[in-house]
Amino acid sequence: MKTARTSTRNPDRDIGLAPVQFLVTVLSALVWLGLCVLAALGSPKAHAQAAADAGGLQTEVSALLKQQTLPQSNGDATSQKEPWRVEVTLGQLDPRLKLAPCEKVHAYMPDGMQMWGKTRVGLRCERGAVRWNVFWPVTVKVWGQALVAAVPLRPGTPVADSDVRVAEVDLAEKTSPAVLRAADIVGRMVVRGVEPGQSVRQDDVKARRWFAAGDPVRLTLRGEGFQIAAEGTALSPGDEGQCARIRTDNGRVVCGNPVGDRQVELSL
Repeated sequence: MKTARTSTRNPDRDIGLAPVQFLVTVLSALVWLGLCVLAALGSPKAHAQAAADAGGLQTEVSALLKQQTLPQSNGDATSQKEPWRVEVTLGQLDPRLKLAPCEKVHAYMPDGMQMWGKTRVGLRCERGAVRWNVFWPVTVKVWGQALVAAVPLRPGTPVADSDVRVAEVDLAEKTSPAVLRAADIVGRMVVRGVEPGQSVRQDDVKARRWFAAGDPVRLTLRGEGFQIAAEGTALSPGDEGQCARIRTDNGRVVCGNPVGDRQVELSL
């Protein structure tokens, strides 16, 4: 499998190996964001307050980000040959918004939002004649090594080892995780076309089907410090990443994770 690098930038951000650097990157951008909002409010008092509130805003944003769980790409980030690096790009508020002067702006993470890909940061006026709440668009790019297509990948064709190569991609560009290892997709069928140089995502290829409904399967039940093997019959297809219903020899129906040819695992 060929290896290539599509960027000459210095990978000085590492959220997989050093989450603190990720927080610093995002923190710095959001602090600047808050100051821009304060400065744009048009009030002399707000302008004077901007510098005074910088420390308080930084404390608020820092405390906010420390509470967030950093999302991870598929696979073990520590296995990356080079560290991930992060780029934060701030969008613009709707120009039609007319915000009243505010002495104190609080940044917060809206429910369901993560610092990954296209996201939003909430800004709330907590001290002013008129209270307001707006959302500032933010794009977080996370650059790391993953697979890209070396040749056009066409739907209905299996992936060969020579069809992909490793390059630096934006792991956060799409919701579907980037594929990191060729072994995870070689032999699988392409369901969505991928052009040369484009990142290969999990939903670009069809999940492996390890067995069909009605096939006999071997069920492994794993618990803390022990495992039990049993036999059963598949009641549903064994597609990779999907729960498969299995009837054991004693008639009990369980849902397990297909992991190999007629192999199912169930954690207790």
